[in-house]
Amino acid sequence: MPYYFFHWTSEAIEHVGEHDVSPAEFEAIVMQPESRGVSRSTGRHIAFGYTPEGRFLACVFEQDKEDVFPITAYDVQE
Repeated sequence: MPYYFFHWTSEAIEHVGEHDVSPAEFEAIVMQPESRGVSRSTGRHIAFGYTPEGRFLACVFEQDKEDVFPITAYDVQE
């Protein structure tokens, strides 16, 4: 499993929280995603994965080597 340092700002915590996603859920998906890609709308990194509760989330972030800057996360309909 890769190691990342997540740079959580109060704004990022608030933004993912608006979608009922916790920082722990976000980090787990980014560290062990089902799949990764690039967001079509922003060009940022995106990771997809399941929470322990079975939600399928998209986690959008910026990355510089091992530094991850969370942007947003939201539920994805399969």
